[in-house]
Amino acid sequence: MKAEQSKILIKNIIRSLLVIFSVAAGYLLIKYFQNSAGTRETYLMEKVISKDGTEIGFIKKGNGPPLLLVHGTTADHSRWDPVIPYFEKDFTVYAVDRRGRGMSGDNPEYSLQKEAEDIAAVVESINEPVFILGHSYGAIASLEASLLTDKIKKMILYEPPLPLGTPAYPPGVPEKMQALIDSNKNEDALKVFFKEVVKMPDYEFEKYSRLPVYKRRIELAPTIPREMTLGQIYTFNSGKFTNLQIPVLLMLGGDSPGIFKEAIRVLDETLPNSRVLVMPGQQHIAMDTDTEMFVREVKKFLSD
Repeated sequence: MKAEQSKILIKNIIRSLLVIFSVAAGYLLIKYFQNSAGTRETYLMEKVISKDGTEIGFIKKGNGPPLLLVHGTTADHSRWDPVIPYFEKDFTVYAVDRRGRGMSGDNPEYSLQKEAEDIAAVVESINEPVFILGHSYGAIASLEASLLTDKIKKMILYEPPLPLGTPAYPPGVPEKMQALIDSNKNEDALKVFFKEVVKMPDYEFEKYSRLPVYKRRIELAPTIPREMTLGQIYTFNSGKFTNLQIPVLLMLGGDSPGIFKEAIRVLDETLPNSRVLVMPGQQHIAMDTDTEMFVREVKKFLSD
């Protein structure tokens, strides 16, 4: 009799445990799908069609006035990952993948004008005045886009490498990089770019190469050579911008190479409503090397 009762007791315990496990598993599944839905609600991926029919993808995250982030050479939208958490509470952040990378398509016929049309297409899709923060090559594309849309409220240009006649790199560097890329040595090509073109010091490169985004930069190395030939496909015409009334902040690292300092000087003389911010001790990637300072200065300008 006792043995039979023990068997019944054990069966009841097992049933109870199975019920508990089932309820717990169901709860965890519900939380998982709720969290997944929450992620989709706050991190949307969208696309627009540019003028030449190319799909341009971007992410959307946060709440507030729209802020469009435009990355530079070797990057995609993920280069902004360090700063998006600082911005998303105050802005609806749009981080674009420039053509040829990430969510965006490409076109064999490449030009900076097409890049500008891409940015303008994203701006026009937002349907309200937009703040733009453009870095490096993305800053030039953003500047040219300002002539294609009237929906840009303010613009921040961080060290655009304007082709002003002075070579931005030693002779043969694009060919050297292309040869490395053709030999599947993307990381070596990327190092050449940062060392010989950007002039990134060793201590800064050492820090940069440890960032999560660095591996993605290696994958995107094949997009670099066409952007290095900017001086052959684009001529900066200051006369086009003399009536541009958009408030513009020109960001410059205090320790940046002379090519960036000269570009900022020329732009400040050209744009009727610009001012220069020099970031002491910084170079080309202040959003990575002093994120809080960078974000603070951006927010200050946008809120003025």
